[in-house]
Amino acid sequence: MKQKMRGKRAVGEAEFERLVGQLDESLSGSDSSDSEDDDEDEFGNKSKETTLSTLLKRQAKVADGDAEDAPVKKRKRGQGKPPVLWFTSPKLPQNTNLGVYRAIFPAEEANTEDHLVEMIQRKQLAPKPPPPQQQKPTQDEEGGVPLPPSMLPKETSASGPHYFLCMIGGGHFAGMLVSLTPKLVKKAGVEDRSATVIAHKTFHRYTTRRKQGGSQSAMDNSKGNAHSAGSSLRRYNEQALTDEVRALLAEWRGWIDSADLLFVRATGSTNRRTLFGPYEGQVLSHRDERIRGFPFSTRRATQSELMRAFIELTRVKVTTVDEAALAKQAEEAAAATAKAEAQQANAKPSTPKPPKPSKEEEEATLHTTQLQALIRRSKAPGLISYLQSNSIGPDFRFFPAEQNHHAPTPLHLAAASNSAVCVTALLTKAGADPSVRNEDGKSAFEIAGDRPTRDSFRLARFQLGDERWPWDAAGVPAALSQADAEKRTAREKEEKASEDAAEKQRRAGELERIRKEDAEKQTNAKEKKFGKGHVMEKPKLTAEERRMEEARGMTDEMRMRLEREKRARAAEERIKRLQGK
Repeated sequence: MKQKMRGKRAVGEAEFERLVGQLDESLSGSDSSDSEDDDEDEFGNKSKETTLSTLLKRQAKVADGDAEDAPVKKRKRGQGKPPVLWFTSPKLPQNTNLGVYRAIFPAEEANTEDHLVEMIQRKQLAPKPPPPQQQKPTQDEEGGVPLPPSMLPKETSASGPHYFLCMIGGGHFAGMLVSLTPKLVKKAGVEDRSATVIAHKTFHRYTTRRKQGGSQSAMDNSKGNAHSAGSSLRRYNEQALTDEVRALLAEWRGWIDSADLLFVRATGSTNRRTLFGPYEGQVLSHRDERIRGFPFSTRRATQSELMRAFIELTRVKVTTVDEAALAKQAEEAAAATAKAEAQQANAKPSTPKPPKPSKEEEEATLHTTQLQALIRRSKAPGLISYLQSNSIGPDFRFFPAEQNHHAPTPLHLAAASNSAVCVTALLTKAGADPSVRNEDGKSAFEIAGDRPTRDSFRLARFQLGDERWPWDAAGVPAALSQADAEKRTAREKEEKASEDAAEKQRRAGELERIRKEDAEKQTNAKEKKFGKGHVMEKPKLTAEERRMEEARGMTDEMRMRLEREKRARAAEERIKRLQGK
């Protein structure tokens, strides 16, 4: 089990004995003597369990002869290449492991893992003492503004092991050169090690649209060039950022060429093209074996983020792992999985599989489907033809019975579907029995839904005779001939017509009455609101107005003649009055 947890194959008994023999030969010195004393029982024999534990420890650790000179042992890892290499040492507490990122080792040594401990020891450089008179810079070293080259310490300008780190993305660029030789600084009166920054520089340009992301060049390649003011500004800033970054890399060419490793984060084709070109005077090449990516998540490209990444890369990780507890958990998980699989294999299926239908049942299901489809579509000729061609009786029982308990036969289904033509065809041509009842004890006539369907039973009784079937037992009323049915239909139509005429006349009278009542109500409402009206007489005209009205439209000659007549009548009136006196 422990061999499999470490990604190795299990060994047989012969291989196990050979490994134990090699283990006995390799153990020597005081540590071996102590182990042998501890492993022997009261009879002077080694127990097999102790030998197995010792062998596993032997395979899990790599040790030199002298424990004081080489105290660090590397743990075996599983398959794949994890980003962190874990080591252990007898000087550490039990189950304590030290982790170092694989990215800080050369590719060939990280793959072989033969001399990783010695390489780690070589990379642990002694801190550099501070100068006797340390001049205070105008700004802090991590303030974001690099010092001029003339003010840089000469001993760190191009000598000593150092790393180059840079990040670019979203219009932000940050680059830094950090020496692997730490420096001693005093914080609150206590000396501490701090990273030595050789040079650093940050740039920022507006190249991505807010709340949208993506570079302007990528947008242009996908949708074509935009002509807005913002797109033009972003396009200009992209080129300006590229020029600034390439100028900075050219300025740092000496440091970059002598750097031990180059840690680069550049996502997207535009950002990678900015760093790796191709362009004239190219500094970085993607074929450079020193280039590494950051084996952990990083944030926006800033100087503080580069310093955090450098500290994360160069600082040893300490963790506590209980191998025994992990092995026990793995064993318990394997046992639980095996138990669950055994229970699943032995458990009975919750829902039993339905039995396979027989040939007779399949034929009955097929006939049921076809007959029900013909009846529901009122295809009486097709229904009779199907019964005859397949030699099916008119009282065929639909299958399965539990799904057709209300209408178990074709006659029941025709009656329930109000298909009078199918009922007539089944009774008169196919010879269906009307006295057959369903599981509720009802005959086909009793579940018929309308009068024409019920009349089809009475017409069939008249046509077949009372002796053909027990019609009374089936609930069918007295026989009805076709002539009587037509007379009844004609009589009902006449009665219906007279009733409709009377109803039409009644509705007309009712509408007239309602119309009169509405008119009276409107008249009463107006009288109540405004009172009764009075007919106004034509105003009386004066003598002058009467003369003008009479003379209107006359010529001068006619008007003079009218005046003479009026004067003559007036004179005659005066004479009569005088004679009367």
